[in-house]
Amino acid sequence: MKSHYDLIAIGAGSAGLGVAIAMKRLGFDVLLIDRKDQRIGGDCLNDGCVPSKALIHVSRMIHNARRSQPFGWKMEGATDLAAVMQYVHERIEIIRAHENATYLRDSEKLDVELGTARFVGKQQIEIGGRVTSAKNIVLCTGSKPQQLNVAGIDQVKVYTNENIFTLDELPERLLIIGAGPIGMEMGQAFQRMGSQVTVVGAEDRILSKELPEVSTLLQKRLAEEGIDFRLNRKVKAFRDANTAEVAPENGETEQIPFDVLLVAIGRTFNFDDLNLTAAGIELDDKGRIKLNDYLQTTNEHVFAAGDAAAGAPAGQRYFSHAAELHVSTLVSNLITPSRVLDKKLTYDNFSWVTFTDPEVATFGLLEEDLRKRNIRYERVDYDFAHDDRAVIEDYEYAKMILFTEPTGLNPFSTKILGGTIIAPNAGELAQELILAIQQKLTAGDFFNKIYPYPTASRVNKSVWIDHISDNLPGVVRKAVKWLY
Repeated sequence: MKSHYDLIAIGAGSAGLGVAIAMKRLGFDVLLIDRKDQRIGGDCLNDGCVPSKALIHVSRMIHNARRSQPFGWKMEGATDLAAVMQYVHERIEIIRAHENATYLRDSEKLDVELGTARFVGKQQIEIGGRVTSAKNIVLCTGSKPQQLNVAGIDQVKVYTNENIFTLDELPERLLIIGAGPIGMEMGQAFQRMGSQVTVVGAEDRILSKELPEVSTLLQKRLAEEGIDFRLNRKVKAFRDANTAEVAPENGETEQIPFDVLLVAIGRTFNFDDLNLTAAGIELDDKGRIKLNDYLQTTNEHVFAAGDAAAGAPAGQRYFSHAAELHVSTLVSNLITPSRVLDKKLTYDNFSWVTFTDPEVATFGLLEEDLRKRNIRYERVDYDFAHDDRAVIEDYEYAKMILFTEPTGLNPFSTKILGGTIIAPNAGELAQELILAIQQKLTAGDFFNKIYPYPTASRVNKSVWIDHISDNLPGVVRKAVKWLY
């Protein structure tokens, strides 16, 4: 470890790896710090994106095998969760091959230190009894699962995304507290593998950040697979290690038996080890690092990225690709000679996917954003019932909701502002629409594209065919007829 660096990144998750590797490849002297080698890759590799999507992949295979029975195939037996988790951890280790200290030192030529970092000055960091400094420091220390604090919780073995992948026996009854993306993804996966899943949610619907009709449709699909939803309820206490007492705001308490408890009620932070006061870094009243629009803390030499940037004025998105957005914003600003040229963090072109089946993909400006900013828009609803690929593969229930510019005299010039798709592989279907928003493509650009039949993404053209047909002004119809 050198006595001084151009940049130090504390935390080697998605944000830390991104900013450290990018700055190193640009020719800067960079130090990357994490507590231990096994945590490099952060939540995404170890406890989040990678293991959860591997588990979802296996559960989908099991579900599809069961669905084949009407066509003459028979499936017997129970899910071997130990074998499933072995597959999950094998996938993690394949990716870990290029996310570890040795690889980063040898292939990326990064300085990597393992241990607990703490500030001893505005630009000085101590690790393992040694002190180093940097022109700029980026905090990429992530977040952790929020705890459930109710009476009797000490009797219960509590699982979160950090330890649910250590299970080796399939629970007969899985109780999930929290109806957000993690709860829905894990709930469906375990239900498909053979558990009886019960979801308790404090709000009146699942995925409360999505459009209500999208939440309703997904809940209906999940309920049809057997998940038991208890919404508008909170856990009041645990009677014993396997019984939760649940009740609505003003209602009768019910007892829910379970074998395994998964808590997925949000994220929180702990910056105690960093000794932020030594660097003049302040926290807000929610315990988040105070940041400006440029992800800069109250110390002008220290920035934050990834989950640690929850206190940014633009808000937070707890996704690995949000860290990617933070990194691109930071790196661009760090190499920009003037603050006047710096970019502010914005989520206007952001998107996310909940990897249930069907998937939910949301992109661009949300309807609430459009209303708050007084942006005029039209809502376009498209039903997949008449889409040939949806009919072929049995997902006619799917829907697309777009928010577009108001249709004028020339509907072909209309641009997309944002939207949501709920359908199998919605995350893939949405990519073309996300690009359209970023590149300001018009309805005409989709109208003029010839899609191979019957690709699923043809819906991205079909929605415009219907919309333009319904909104072609009478004067245009008359002009076209005259020209004919």
